Parts: sequence; C-alpha cells; structure tokens
Amino acid sequence: MISLDQARTVIAATRAKGRAMDLNPLTVVVLDAGGHLVAMEREDGSAYGRPDIAGGKAAGALAMGMSSCKLGDMAADRPQFMAALSAAWHGRLIPAAGGVLVRDGEGRLLGAVGVSGDLSDKDEEAALAGIAAAGLAAG
Repeated sequence: MISLDQARTVIAATRAKGRAMDLNPLTVVVLDAGGHLVAMEREDGSAYGRPDIAGGKAAGALAMGMSSCKLGDMAADRPQFMAALSAAWHGRLIPAAGGVLVRDGEGRLLGAVGVSGDLSDKDEEAALAGIAAAGLAAG
C-alpha cells in the first residue's frame, strides 16, 4: 500500500509540476490499492467537483487496471459498456487522462493518483511527475 508520506510527496510534486507548467489550480487524490483515500489536496481556486473527478480518475484506473487515459480510449470504442460501469460504480469511473496506477520498484500495485483541474493530458503529465518524484513507478 502507498504510505501517507509517499502520498504527500506525490501530491507536493504533482502540484509543483502544475505550477511549473502554469496549469489551472489542481486537485490531487491518492488512493491505496484497495481504493481507499490516503490523501487529497485541492489548490486554492480549483473548481467545485474537482475532488470527485480526480477521485473518479484514480478509482477507475484501479478498478480496471489501466490508466484513465486508456479508459477514455475504451469509452470511445465501447460507450455503453463504460456508461454501465460508471453507473454500477456510482460515478466512480472518469474515463479521461489524469488517473494513473502507482507501483513500487518491483511492480507491486500500491494505489493510484488522480488529478483534475486543467486539460486531462496536462493533468496526467503532472501526475506522472509526482509519482516519479516519490521514487515510484507509473503504470
């Protein structure tokens, strides 16, 4: 499982990357491998609903075992399936880039990070930087 200290490092580095990229205010959610919230930060000015979106990106990645970016590709090909999953999981599946699985150096799943606030691809870029800064692996 991802520790609170690791989650805090991921969040701080994700936010720092967001500031370096001049992104809109971000919300970052870190879930453990069981889908439980470990940590969340919402930057000043991050829009209403961003915690739910970031959490849905991370939860969807965990539930399906792939990044939320890949879930977005799946949604384009199989929209009814993705809509059914989202309904079954009470909206906890957001098929847009920004939700990334987190693994340790040996490939064990620790959890997932979800980021929301800017364009989805930019959210994901910030998440990847945060994961790397914590000495963890994405994917």
